[in-house]
Amino acid sequence: MFMISFALTSHFHHYVTPGKGKSTKEILKRIDYGGTLTLLISVAAALVFLSLKYNESLPWSNPSVIASITVTAVSFIAFLLVELYVAQEPVLAPALLKQKIPVLVGISNFLVATCNYSVNYFYPMWFQIVMSTSASTAGLHLVPNSISMSLGSVFAGYMMHRTGKYKMINMTFGWFPFIGASLVASLRRDSPAFLSWMGIAPLGFGNSVVLQTMIRQVGGVAVSAAIFQSKLDTELRRRITGPDANEMIIKIRHSSQLVATLPEDLQIIVRDSYEISLRGVFILSAASTLLAFLIPDRSLDERQKSVEDVAPPPPSIPRDLEATEVAGGSDVEDVQPPRSRHRPRLSVSQPADGGIDPASERDDYRSQTPQQMEQ
Repeated sequence: MFMISFALTSHFHHYVTPGKGKSTKEILKRIDYGGTLTLLISVAAALVFLSLKYNESLPWSNPSVIASITVTAVSFIAFLLVELYVAQEPVLAPALLKQKIPVLVGISNFLVATCNYSVNYFYPMWFQIVMSTSASTAGLHLVPNSISMSLGSVFAGYMMHRTGKYKMINMTFGWFPFIGASLVASLRRDSPAFLSWMGIAPLGFGNSVVLQTMIRQVGGVAVSAAIFQSKLDTELRRRITGPDANEMIIKIRHSSQLVATLPEDLQIIVRDSYEISLRGVFILSAASTLLAFLIPDRSLDERQKSVEDVAPPPPSIPRDLEATEVAGGSDVEDVQPPRSRHRPRLSVSQPADGGIDPASERDDYRSQTPQQMEQ
C-alpha cells in the first residue's frame, strides 16, 4: 500500500513553489542534524528505559536500567544545548518555549495522543482477556470508533466551511472524548452490549472534530503501557502467591494468550487483575482528554482578552479634514483612511513581499462598478 501511494503521489502530484529556489547543497546545510540525532537518541533511550523497568520489571539497580535512563538524560540535555547554541534552524525553536500558547498546545497534543493511543491499544485487550472473546471479535469493537472518526472529520470540515468558525465547535464537541473515555472506563463484565460496542464512539467523533481545528506522539503508548504493566504486576503479586508465583506472573504479563490455558480458579484471579489494571488506563485516558480540552481554550481566551485590552484606539480625523459648516446646515462627511494595496499573504500564489497577486487584482478590478473605476 505504501508503494502504491508513493507511486501515485509521485506521478500525479507536481507542486511548484513560485520564486527562485536554492540548491540541494544549501538545503541540506539547513537541516538540524545534531538536534534530530540527539532527540532520536533521547526518545529511543526513554522507551528502552520504560520497557526494561516496567515491562521486564528490572530493579533500579540493574545496569541496563541505569544506562538507559542516563542516556536519556544526557542526550536530552545535549538536544537542548544544540537547539540553543548550535543549530541555525533548530527543530524546536527556543523562542516557542518562551511563549505560553505553543507550550500549552504541545502539552494538549501529548494528552490527546495519550488518550487515543491508550484506548486504541488497550480497548481490545479488555474484551480478549477480561471478557474471553476471540481476537477478531475484540478488534471489531474498534470499528464504531473508526466510523465515528470519519463522520466527525466530515462534519467538522462542513461546519467550518459553512460558518467559518471553529471555537463553538471546539467548546461543544470537546466534551465528547471525555464522555467516551469515561464510558469506556465504566465498563464491567455485565455491561450491556450497546455500551461495550458504542461507548467508544463519542471518543472518536469528538477527537476527529477537535483535531480538525487544532494541531496533532510515541510517548502516549509508552506512558500508558508503563502504568498498565506496573498496576498489573502489583495486582497479580497481591493475588498469586507460592514458590513458582514469580515465574507464573512473568509469563502471564508477557503472554495474554496464556490466560485461556490456566486453571479456572487462576483464570478468575488473572482476569480480575487485568480488569483493574485496564480500568486504570482508561481513567488516565479520560483525565488526559479532559485536561487537553480545558488547557488551550482557557489560555486562548486569556490571550484574546489581553490583545483586546492593549488594542490601539481608532485613528482620529485630522482637523484640516473635519467637516465645516456650510450655508443651510452642517453636514459631516465620512472621512475614511486610504485602503492599503498590500494584503496578508494567504497562499503560495501570492508574492512573498506581501504584494497583490495579479490574478486576484484582475478579479477585484472586474468586480468594481463603473463609478468605482472612474475614481
